Amino acid sequence: MRSDVTSRKFPASLEEWESIIEEATGNERPPTPEEDAAWDNGVLVKEGGYPAVRSALAENRRFGPAEKSDKILLSVQYSPEVVDFFKSTGDGWQTRMDTVLKEWVKAHPAV
Repeated sequence: MRSDVTSRKFPASLEEWESIIEEATGNERPPTPEEDAAWDNGVLVKEGGYPAVRSALAENRRFGPAEKSDKILLSVQYSPEVVDFFKSTGDGWQTRMDTVLKEWVKAHPAV
């Protein structure tokens, strides 16, 4: 391991970070949207080592009671072609299925 890497002091301010970034050489490029998204769940811990990282990650987790929903949990069986169609539309397919069923109910009022 190179000694200049291990002996360098960690930047303490935004100005120090910006200075290091300006001095960097190579093929710098802005991060891709996927790379940006990967950092969304990251944490920055200035000191405290591994225990501080574990603690910060635990604070980032979203536990607790689920949001109150006005929907009813129900077990239903649909034809495979119906499920395949809605699943093929991507994420949110169950919400789209719910929307289609609501539109059908609205168009066909009970007698």
